[in-house]
Amino acid sequence: MPIVELMNPSPWQPRRQNSSAIRNWVGLFKIASIFAFATCGGFKGKTEIQVTCPKLNENKTITAAFGYPFRLNEASFQAHPDVNVCNVNWKSYVLIGDYSSSAQFYVTFAVFVFLYCIAALLLYVGYTSLYRDNRKLPMIDFVVTLVAAFLWLVSTSAWAKALTDIKIATGHGIIKELQPCNQEVMCYFGSVTSMGSLNVSVIFGFLNMILWGGNAWFVYKETSLHSPSNTSTSHSQGGIPPPSGI
Repeated sequence: MPIVELMNPSPWQPRRQNSSAIRNWVGLFKIASIFAFATCGGFKGKTEIQVTCPKLNENKTITAAFGYPFRLNEASFQAHPDVNVCNVNWKSYVLIGDYSSSAQFYVTFAVFVFLYCIAALLLYVGYTSLYRDNRKLPMIDFVVTLVAAFLWLVSTSAWAKALTDIKIATGHGIIKELQPCNQEVMCYFGSVTSMGSLNVSVIFGFLNMILWGGNAWFVYKETSLHSPSNTSTSHSQGGIPPPSGI
């Protein structure tokens, strides 16, 4: 390699390394955001209760099916076959709570993040020179990254709280809320669908927050806020511009 090239490295080399790091982060964002909204938005479950009628000597199972967006107050109990077990119209009894706002906020935000990652990746890969030469684009990217990290924290925290309430509303405590179970009918909690995938969605939510927060440092290095006067000073003195990036 010529000595001149060693003494005068390209001023854009650090930024190329920075852009490469950002592209790697964006790839992780896409995967993490997919897992976030897929594990939450695709969930379907049910709660089963064993019902016993002492007078009729009848044992049946009633089921309340629920899923995204978790409007539990619309999930009514049903028997199979569709009959009135113990002479009770179980369809008039539903689960308690409406957690659709937290769930939809979380999933919708994750989908928008996924779409933004695709657009950003196209910009980084196909229009690297435009991103590198335009001061406004890195600054916009930096602001969006900070806002996204904050919204991941807000949406995931809200969804984690809603998930805790959903587990309570579909668990053993539901028997106390069913009026027939406190009178002539004997009710026993049967089972509820495992919510492991929903727990994973919360984990990926906080993981996304960490990834976006960490990526803010790399995007910050692309902006004019990172040593804005060093580059111009070095050029005016004919020196070597200080390295930035990874």
